[in-house]
Amino acid sequence: MLITGLRGVGKTVLLTAFEETARDRGWRTVEAEITKNTEFGGRMAGLARRALLGIAPRPRWSERARRAAAVLRSFQLTVSSEGTVAAGIDVEALEGQADSGDLAEDLTDLLVALGEAAADHDTGVVFLMDEVQYLSAPELEALIAALHKTVQRALPITLVGAGLPQLPRLAGEAKSYAERLFKFPRISELSDEQAARALVEPARERGVSLDGDAVRAVVDYTQGYPYFIQEYGNVLWGTAESSPITLEDVLTAQEAVEAKLDESFFRVRAERTTELELAYMRAMAELGSEPQQAKDVAALLGRTSEQLGPTRSRLIEKGLLYTPGYGLAAFTVPQFDRFMRRSRAFEGTA
Repeated sequence: MLITGLRGVGKTVLLTAFEETARDRGWRTVEAEITKNTEFGGRMAGLARRALLGIAPRPRWSERARRAAAVLRSFQLTVSSEGTVAAGIDVEALEGQADSGDLAEDLTDLLVALGEAAADHDTGVVFLMDEVQYLSAPELEALIAALHKTVQRALPITLVGAGLPQLPRLAGEAKSYAERLFKFPRISELSDEQAARALVEPARERGVSLDGDAVRAVVDYTQGYPYFIQEYGNVLWGTAESSPITLEDVLTAQEAVEAKLDESFFRVRAERTTELELAYMRAMAELGSEPQQAKDVAALLGRTSEQLGPTRSRLIEKGLLYTPGYGLAAFTVPQFDRFMRRSRAFEGTA
């Protein structure tokens, strides 16, 4: 399963929930957050090591578990010039397994061996990966190919990943059968009713209520995005002087909410961009919150879409934009257009 959605909708929280479910059912879980600087082969070796030691301690290994350790040793030697082996798996490499130098082939050998060991010990392994969109095309292709082989062999290995909305397209481009291999649930903002419950029920459990106008104002401002509801509720809890919390309390707290979101959610992402990239996003914000045509953004900046194509591509690579359709770009961060408008004047040129 590859869960997709914008920032702040709860993808990482779902991964944690799946982890708890898997552990309750006796499966082993290993977690990783992918970054653009992730050394993927080494990371997978580390995750496989954790999984293998979780399947059973070394004195209780079956023959297949010992074989998996030897395949892991081969994989480590292949993906790292040092071939570092962590404590607990100091074994000889298994020649001819996970040592071809082709990441897809070698990772397949590793996951198959790990799946066979898990099956031998009546358990399974769940890989939980966040920010999967940061994998390069060859890395994503290798991961999909390896998982496909474990499915074909009915081995107890699975992956739950999370990433931005472009993830289904990236997976399909990496391997055409990804659409058959994975489910791609997309999570989004809450309904008005769900958003109201997320705000009201935690407060009610602690003896505090909000009047109807206050709830509607928070729901309208947050547009149902869970992280924003969480932050607004947190600020209200700290600033409102009595219960029930009123519309006046909500309006008074709004400036503090925006300051907190700017500092903890928006600005940390904007600071990773160049001046031209900021100007591009400010032009998008000027046009509105909906997805924008590249030609319209470029025209607003007095450029052509060809001239600004590299800028747009870099913003996509940095995870700030995604492409919901041909020629379109949208913010991956909800309400980023609001932040850009209140934090930066529009100059019309870059």
